[in-house]
Amino acid sequence: MSQSTPELSTIAALSGSRPTRHVKAGDIIFQPGDHGDVLYGVVSGTIALTWGSELSETVGPGGCFGVGALVDPEHRRFGTATAISDAELLEMDRPEFLFAVQELPMFGLEMLHDLECRLQELKRSVAER
Repeated sequence: MSQSTPELSTIAALSGSRPTRHVKAGDIIFQPGDHGDVLYGVVSGTIALTWGSELSETVGPGGCFGVGALVDPEHRRFGTATAISDAELLEMDRPEFLFAVQELPMFGLEMLHDLECRLQELKRSVAER
């Protein structure tokens, strides 16, 4: 299980001028098969991502999840996202994401770095099984 916490996050900066979604510990944000049309940025709290019974990770403040929604307009969620603690989430659809990257280019780089770190951790986790 990994914890995603980029050192310098633009998620908090982006959330300052936009509405956020508040979730309570235990709330399910999405589950397999749900249509996905937004990416989530974690402003505060911790989110668990699970895929089946074997793979899981956590995403904390500054991290993003649900990125597949930006790539495919017919995207269906593959895993489950559950709030581990009360959390504040920034939701962005594709146009909002593109605007955020245009306004704050570091956001795109931070997100790519975060995704790469999470992928490497998942690969290590799978290799150790």
